Amino acid sequence: MSQPRLVIIGAGIVGCALADEFTERGWTDVTVLDQGPLFAAGGSSSHAPGLVFQTNPSKTMTEFASYTVRKYTGLGEDCFRQVGGLEVATTPERWADLHRKAGWAESWGVEGRLVDAGACAAMWPLLDRDRVLGGFHVPSDGLAGAVACGRVQAARATERGATFLPRHTVVGIEQHGGRVTGVCALTAGEHRTIPADVVVCAAGFWGPSIGRMAGLTVPLLPLAHQYAKSGPLPLQPDGPILRHQDRDLYFRRHGDRVGIGSYAHRPMPVAQEEIGPKGTTMPSVQAFTEDDFDPAWRDAVELLPALGESKYEDGINGVFSFTPDGFPLIGEAPHLDGFWLAEAVWVTHSAGVARALAEVLVSGRSEFDLHECELNRFEQTQLAPAFVEERGKQNFVEVYDVIHPLQPMESPRPLRTSPFYPRQRELGGFFLEAAGWERPHWFESNVPLLEDLVKRRRAEPGEDHEMAVEPFLGAAQRDEWASRYWSPIAAAESYATRERVALYDMTPLKRIEVSGPGSAAFLQRMTTNNVDRKPGSVTYTLLLDSGGGIRSDLTVARLEEDVFQVGANGNLDLDWLTRHAPGGVRVRDLTPGTCCVGVWGPRARELVEGLTDMDVSHDGFRYFTCKSGYVGQVPVLAMRVSYVGELGWELYTTADMGLKLWDTLWSPGLATTGGRAAFNSLRLEKGYRSWGVDMTTEHNPYEAGLAFAVKDGKDFVGRDALSTDINRKLVPLLSTEVVMGKEPVRHDGRTVGYVTSAAYGHTIQRPIAYAWLPIELAEPGTHVDISYFGRRVPAEVAAEPLFDPGMEKIRR
Repeated sequence: MSQPRLVIIGAGIVGCALADEFTERGWTDVTVLDQGPLFAAGGSSSHAPGLVFQTNPSKTMTEFASYTVRKYTGLGEDCFRQVGGLEVATTPERWADLHRKAGWAESWGVEGRLVDAGACAAMWPLLDRDRVLGGFHVPSDGLAGAVACGRVQAARATERGATFLPRHTVVGIEQHGGRVTGVCALTAGEHRTIPADVVVCAAGFWGPSIGRMAGLTVPLLPLAHQYAKSGPLPLQPDGPILRHQDRDLYFRRHGDRVGIGSYAHRPMPVAQEEIGPKGTTMPSVQAFTEDDFDPAWRDAVELLPALGESKYEDGINGVFSFTPDGFPLIGEAPHLDGFWLAEAVWVTHSAGVARALAEVLVSGRSEFDLHECELNRFEQTQLAPAFVEERGKQNFVEVYDVIHPLQPMESPRPLRTSPFYPRQRELGGFFLEAAGWERPHWFESNVPLLEDLVKRRRAEPGEDHEMAVEPFLGAAQRDEWASRYWSPIAAAESYATRERVALYDMTPLKRIEVSGPGSAAFLQRMTTNNVDRKPGSVTYTLLLDSGGGIRSDLTVARLEEDVFQVGANGNLDLDWLTRHAPGGVRVRDLTPGTCCVGVWGPRARELVEGLTDMDVSHDGFRYFTCKSGYVGQVPVLAMRVSYVGELGWELYTTADMGLKLWDTLWSPGLATTGGRAAFNSLRLEKGYRSWGVDMTTEHNPYEAGLAFAVKDGKDFVGRDALSTDINRKLVPLLSTEVVMGKEPVRHDGRTVGYVTSAAYGHTIQRPIAYAWLPIELAEPGTHVDISYFGRRVPAEVAAEPLFDPGMEKIRR
C-alpha cells in the first residue's frame, strides 16, 4: 500500500511531531484527532514546563532528546530557547554522579562540562554558592514550548496534506480479522468513524483507556507532579534551566519569576476516570496540595535564598505518564495489526520518538535502537495493574535518585522464582532482579571456598602474596561504586567453575518452542546461520532486522523434524517470531513451565555421568548437540553448550521436576553454585557477547565479531543490507581498574568510542571492558584511556578470546 490511511490519536506535542515526521516521509493521508481544542488540548503538553535535559544513561533516550533539540531549535525561539542546562551537586555522592553523567554525555555525543561552584553561581546568581560543590553544564539543553512546538509541526504537516480534528473524543477502535480498520469518535454529539489502515495512539495519560478499546493493556500510570512559581524577583533575562536533584527539584525562569518543579512529594496516582474531560479546559491539572509542596519550597529557599522574599503561587498538580521501567512505549499491539503506540513520551524525547516510529512504519526500521522502549518488552506478569502501579510510583520516587546500574527495585519481590530458589536461599544467595526473575549473584555458602582460595594464594612461592590477595580477588581494582552489588565470593565461584564444576541457574533465559510443518524453513528464513540440520543439532545464530542490525542472538536446538527449542533473550524475540510465523507454524513460550541448570566445569562429566542414562563422553555427546534422557529420576533435555567457556551442559526439565533435578546434581565437595557475578566475569573472559548491552540493532554481525554466525550463501531477513566493509569493531580492553559500562573511551585526547560490558576477569586477574572503537584502533596493543568518573583509566586493546582461544576446555 503506497499511501496508507493514518489516524493519530492525540494532538499534543507527540501527536503533532508524528504528523510532521510521517508527512515529511511521504505519508500524507494523515488525520489527527483530539478530544480538546487545538493545540492546548488539555493533556500533559498543555502544562508541561518544557525542560529538555538531554543526558541520560540510555544511549537511545539521549539520542531522542538530542534530535528533539536539533529539530525544535530550527522551529523558532517560541518553540525552543537554547538557554543551556545546569545540574548542581550539594553532596559528594551527587558530585561523583555528575562526573558519571558527564561520561554518558561524552559517550553519546553531547557536549557538556563540569564546572565549579563559582561558575554555577555566575550562571544562577540566586544560588547559595556555599551549598554547591559543582555542577554539570550542557550548553545545548533548553526550554521547549510544548504548545508552540505542536502548533508549528502541525502547520508543517497540514501543508503536506494532514488534517487535524479538534473536539473528537475517541470512543472505539474499529477492527476486522485481527487488523485495525478505523477510529470511532464522538463530535458535537454525533458518532463519526474515520477509516484507517494504521492507528497510532499518542494520547498520553489517556493511553490505557484507548488501549482498552483495542483490547490492549497499556502499562502506564498517570501520576500528578507539583509545579509552582515564585513571586517577582530580580532575575537575569536568560539563564540555564536548573536541577537540584539532591532535593528532587528543578527550576526555570518565567520572566521575573522562578518556576519550581518537585518530585519530592508522595506519589499521587490518578485513575483514568479522574482525568476525563468533564467539561474542564485543563483535565491534566489537578488541585494543588500545599501540604505536599511546603517541604519542597523550604528546600528551594535553602538553595536559592532570594526565594524566601516571596511566596509560591500558581501551583498545580500536573499529570504525567510513568511506566514500570521508566521508558516510553513504542510499538504495535501484539494481537491487532496496524494499532501502534507512542505513549509515555515526555516533551524531552517527543521529536525523537516521533521520528523513530515514522522510520519504523515507513522504512521498516529505525536508526535508533528501540529495544528498551518497545511495547512488547514486558512479560505478562509485568502488565498486572498492581505491578504497573507499584513500579510506576517507585519510578516517580527515584526519578532524580543516584541509581547504581545493578540496583534493583525492592518491590514487588520476589515475583518470579525458579524451582531452585528454595535451595538457593538456603545457600545464602544474594539476589538481584531482571525481568521479574530473582537471580542469585553469589552465595554466602561459598565463603569457605573464598577462604581456601586466599590461603592458596598466600601459600604460592615467589613474591609477597600477602600484599597480592586483594588484586587476586579483584577488590583492589574496584572503587566504592564498583564494589556495590559485588562480593569477592564471585572470585571463588569463578575459580571453582574453572577448576571443578558449578551449577548455574539459567531458568530466567527465555525458551521458545517453534513447531509444525514449515518450522525449519521459517527459522532458516529468520536467522543468519544454518539451523536446518539433523535433529539433535544445536546452532548459535542471530536475528537481524531489515537493515542488517542485530535484533537478538539465539541458540536453536532441533529436537525433532518439525520441533525446535529456541534459547532467546526475552519477550521481544517471542513477539518477533510470533509476528512473522506463517500459517501452520506454532510459536510458544516454554519459559514459565520449564527450568534450566547450567552444569559447567572440567569435572562436569564426572558429576553427570554417574547420574544419567545418556552417553556423555566426548564422542558420544559432541559440542553443540542435544539429547533427551534422564538425570536420576528426572527427564531432561541436555544441550552441550557453555556460556562460561568450560565443559558442560544445560539441563532442561519441567518446572515441577526442577527441585528434584537440583537435589540430584548437588554434590558437596565436587559441585558448587555459581552466581551471575561469576557468570559475567567468565563470559567476558571467553568473549561471549550480551545482546542489548554489547550489540543492538545499531550493529551488524561483522562489526560485533559474530561473522561465524552468518552462513554464506543463505537467504535470511537482513541479508541484502549486510556489508563486510566495516569502520568500527567491538573489542576487549584490559584496563587497570574495574569500570561499570557506558564510559567514554579516548585516544590521543579525543573521544573514540564507549564501553559496553565490564567486569573483573578473576581467572585471568585483569579488569575487562568491551568497547566499540574505530576499526583503525581495534588492533591488539593499541593504548586507549577509559574516562571513569572523570578519572583516566589506562587500557589496552587485547586479542580475543582472552581465555582458552583454542576452545580446548569446552571440547574435551
